Amino acid sequence: MTLERVPDLTSLRLLVAVVEAGSIGRGARAVGLTQQAASDRLRAMESQVGVALLHRSRQGSAPTAAGTVLAGWAARLLEVATEVAEGIGTLRADRAARVRVASSMTIAEHLLPRWLLVLRQRAEAAGTPPHAVELVATNSVRVLAAVQDGDADLGFVEGPAVPRSVRSRELLDDHLVVVVAPAHPWTRRRRPVDAAELAATALVSRETGSGTRDVLGRAFAAAGVVPVSPAVELTTATSVREAVRAGAGVAVLSRLAVADDLDAGRLAVVAVQGLDLRRTLRAVWTGAARMAPGPARELLEVASVSRPARPAGPSGSAA
Repeated sequence: MTLERVPDLTSLRLLVAVVEAGSIGRGARAVGLTQQAASDRLRAMESQVGVALLHRSRQGSAPTAAGTVLAGWAARLLEVATEVAEGIGTLRADRAARVRVASSMTIAEHLLPRWLLVLRQRAEAAGTPPHAVELVATNSVRVLAAVQDGDADLGFVEGPAVPRSVRSRELLDDHLVVVVAPAHPWTRRRRPVDAAELAATALVSRETGSGTRDVLGRAFAAAGVVPVSPAVELTTATSVREAVRAGAGVAVLSRLAVADDLDAGRLAVVAVQGLDLRRTLRAVWTGAARMAPGPARELLEVASVSRPARPAGPSGSAA
């Protein structure tokens, strides 16, 4: 099958308009062309299909038999084309209403739920459908990879810095704290644990690639100490927290992740000296410094003005 003799949609729309209006001039105005441009396009179309389509006279233009047939076919084709155009518009609108988010575990568990609630409330207040959010919770290294590879529209990471290849915005400060079960011997200490002693302790740790692990590693390096291998490595802050509550040992976690357990007395903070355990939570993306309008930018704006329910203070750590 060849399509070389099929005129373009604008020419077919013009032919249908001329047949319906009874003249080239009125048909041209109906499709937004000058009469001369319409005449030229109709002659080119006749040359393309290889038959005369119109009888031209001073009284107007009437379709030939072939013109009548082609105008009928064109009307059907234009109807289908309109449906396709509307469908494409729906696809684009659906894509515009979706946002793919990759987030570090701490942010996904303790901050994103509130941000997503605010995003939904804004949509409801504006009378628009809520955005569809596709969320992947993983460690900060994988979040950065997802953003750089185009698999996420917006990412949230923890740590001291991000690559120059991505855009970023600082959202809020966080602090890591040393936590143990209430019965742990360190809860009875009168003096803070120093960097060397903590480094010599096999910790219940997040996996390599997590923002928490990275910040702690940098803090040890800045203090000039080398940590021993972890007692166990787990992939979520929740699993680390539960292991410590069960008596598995010592962990260093975000205050955001342990706030409820500290309030309820299920965990205890141990003061530490000689380590800077502060970190910054950031949003990351690629492309323009100012994101294009859409749900990703709306979520970024929500995250930029939101704050934790309680301050993430530095209790339990000292530089």
